[in-house]
Amino acid sequence: MTVYFIGAGPGAPDLITVRGLKLIERCPVCLYAGSLVPEEIVAAAPEGAQVMDTASMHLDEIIAEIEKASRNGDDVARVHSGDPSIYGATAEQMRRLDEIGIAYEVVPGVPAFAGAAARLNTELTLPEIAQTVIVTRTGMKASGMPEGEQLEILGQSGATLAIHLSIRNLVYVREALEPFYGADCPVVIAYRATWPDELYIKTNLAEMKDRVREAKITRTALILVGPVFGEVNFRESALYDADYAHVLRNKGKKKPPARPAGPSDRPGQ
Repeated sequence: MTVYFIGAGPGAPDLITVRGLKLIERCPVCLYAGSLVPEEIVAAAPEGAQVMDTASMHLDEIIAEIEKASRNGDDVARVHSGDPSIYGATAEQMRRLDEIGIAYEVVPGVPAFAGAAARLNTELTLPEIAQTVIVTRTGMKASGMPEGEQLEILGQSGATLAIHLSIRNLVYVREALEPFYGADCPVVIAYRATWPDELYIKTNLAEMKDRVREAKITRTALILVGPVFGEVNFRESALYDADYAHVLRNKGKKKPPARPAGPSDRPGQ
C-alpha cells in the first residue's frame, strides 16, 4: 500500500490537481485536515471508503490509522490544504512512515499565495520592481523562527512577502517591515483565498491592523506585502519584446501580415 500526501489547493474544490482528485477517488482510506480542506473534495472518495477528519487527532492517532490501513493493504489519501511542502506538517508524518517502513508519495497542490494572486489578477514579480517572492511566517506561541529568518532580516530584500500564520501579529509585522518598505507600502490581506466567503483587504502597512480589526479577521488569512501590489508603471518584460532575441525567436522577427486568399489558395485550385 501507499500513502499519498495530496495538496488540496487553497480552498476552491476545483483547484485540486487532476492527479490528486483521481487518487482520492480510488483510495479506500481518506484522512483529511477538515478545518482547511473543503468537504466537496473528500466527497469524491469511493463508496464505502473510510473518510476521517484529522483536525482533532494528534500525530500518534493519525499514524495508527495509517498502520491499520497498511495491515489491510489499503492505500491512503492523506489530504492537506494548499501544497504539502509549505507549513503542511507532512515531514514529521513522513519521518514516522520511514521508521515503520510504509511507502508514500507527495502530490503537489496550489499554494495559498498563488491562489490569492490569481484572484487578485496580479503577478508577484514585476520587472525592476520585485523578482523574488519570500514565503514565510512570524514567531508565535507554537514555535519561533530560526535565527536569520526574522522579518527584520528578510525585509531588507525588498522582495514580495507572503506571510502565513501571522494575522494576530500585525503590530510586529509593521514594526519589522516599515523601515524597509515604508508605511505606505501596499498590503493585501487575503482571508480564505478562493473559498466562497473569501475576502481581500487592500491597504498598507500603516493601516492594515485597523482594517483587519474592522473586518474581525482572526485566522485563516495571508498577509501579502510589497510594491508589486500597487505598481502599474513597471517596465515591460523582455520576454515578448520584438527586439529581444532568444533561442525560440530571432531579434526583430515579426509574423508577416495576413493576405487575402487568392485563387491558388482555394481548395481544388
